[in-house]
Amino acid sequence: MRELICICCPLGCHITVDDSDLNNLKVTGNSCLRGDKYAREEVTCPKRTVTSICKVAGGEIPVVPCKTKDTVEKGLIFDVLKEISKVTLKAPVHIGDVVIKNVLNTGVDVVATKNIDIKR
Repeated sequence: MRELICICCPLGCHITVDDSDLNNLKVTGNSCLRGDKYAREEVTCPKRTVTSICKVAGGEIPVVPCKTKDTVEKGLIFDVLKEISKVTLKAPVHIGDVVIKNVLNTGVDVVATKNIDIKR
């Protein structure tokens, strides 16, 4: 039995997952289908959005914040961070620019989340 607080919306439903049979999870306490999906995924294969910073050459500031465009398996977080640390972008950088396409073959891109102009 697992107890979770849903993070899909501001309601923060208290969800209980009976995981005694992983082929037949029983989810209760959720107010919507997103909560059900979140609880099942959290018990079977937890995923997270990864946020970090990436180096920028020739920019007004030396780094740009970035994040995965979708969630990746929780066990890959540190590997994703290591890949991001290897990248240096050239200014200018725009919100949504791809920092790493398909990071670690997850199907998820890492994107910039701030505009960085060229240093003047």
